[in-house]
Amino acid sequence: MRIIFIAAMAALMVGQAAAKDVLSGASLYADVARYASFGLHRFGSSGDRATADWIAGELSGAGYAIKFQPVVLGRQYVVEKASAEAAGTSVEATPFWWPPENKASFHLSAPLVRDGDIAGKILWLELPFDRGAYLGPAHRAAIAEAAAKKPAAILLMIGNPADDRFAYNVTQEDTPWPVPVMVVGAKARATFERALASAAPVTFEVSGHYERNVSGRNVIAETGMGRGPTIVVSTPMTGWYTCVCERGPGIANFLALARTAAAEKWPAHFVFIATAGHEIGHGGMELFLKDGAPAPKETLAWIHFGSSNACYGLAEGARTSTPEEERYLVLSKSAVALTDEAFAGVAAKRLVTEKQAVGELRDVHAAGYANFLGMAGRHQTFHTPADDLSATGPDILEPVARAFVDAARTIVERGEAAFKQ
Repeated sequence: MRIIFIAAMAALMVGQAAAKDVLSGASLYADVARYASFGLHRFGSSGDRATADWIAGELSGAGYAIKFQPVVLGRQYVVEKASAEAAGTSVEATPFWWPPENKASFHLSAPLVRDGDIAGKILWLELPFDRGAYLGPAHRAAIAEAAAKKPAAILLMIGNPADDRFAYNVTQEDTPWPVPVMVVGAKARATFERALASAAPVTFEVSGHYERNVSGRNVIAETGMGRGPTIVVSTPMTGWYTCVCERGPGIANFLALARTAAAEKWPAHFVFIATAGHEIGHGGMELFLKDGAPAPKETLAWIHFGSSNACYGLAEGARTSTPEEERYLVLSKSAVALTDEAFAGVAAKRLVTEKQAVGELRDVHAAGYANFLGMAGRHQTFHTPADDLSATGPDILEPVARAFVDAARTIVERGEAAFKQ
């Protein structure tokens, strides 16, 4: 018996050593870099498909049973090229979702105005920085009011710390704008102020098209059926641009937790779900909750890796070694004691939700899952093309991954007692 016990302990120690390796900052950063290598991660893109294949391969290699869940969304707009030019200076632009159906591709040259006689001209509109990620009633009202003045198009700047092209998440139900709305970064402000002052025309050149019934995939990985309590772990895969620090750290945490649970052979039933379509309606999560997710009464806990959970902050324009201030632990009231213990060394504001969660945890909370915890936030280049590998690093990734693993291990060890208040 002693020999068997020693062998079992040795196997456990080997498993824990392997798990520690996958929780190193270097390992986590390598996963973020791999995610970044796929480029644009918009739903239905080649980067979206490559990401799903990669995550499935990594989880399969860790010993999970893999299933792809088809996600079909009614429409997606695909941009091939979009620019705004004034007085010989051309800047990149992004059509604001959803563009008019008959202007998926168009060429337009017209004077730029802020007020006065607007009909047939390009109206310059600005939306203030509101720290939000989702297109809301105030944004819709501002654009609808501008479009009612009958401009040929709208030049839109959306406030954000990067002064770059910002995108708001939309839904499949949102109606197209009556006129083209083109987003440019505020860093190009001087170009358009010169055009405004000199009455020089602004030229939009857009090549794009709509696709219908667009296919994507959720990745579902499962292990330990019947071995213990059911724990669901989720993260989104898609976003507007490369979304390296928006999505990458969450995906790295997701993979690290999956590898750790498998290497240490935790006695629990795990369902890992990587969702598609986050930026245009949470389609993947919505589908999984309807078809594929364990029932709330059968689920001990739901762990979610949301946006920007390990991104550097900035001070006076320079990157700091501390995390972005806008980072939140989003949790059910039942998870407060658990997270106080596991996340004691992680700087994040607590958001205890009784009525409303954020991001995809909104859907989880609304579906009736009682015990949940996750992390979400925003960072300097959030929802812009400037979001790249410089926004994160090994030193800031590792504490977050270890805290989530500690919390998940506690849930497995204590069961329902982990959520006793």
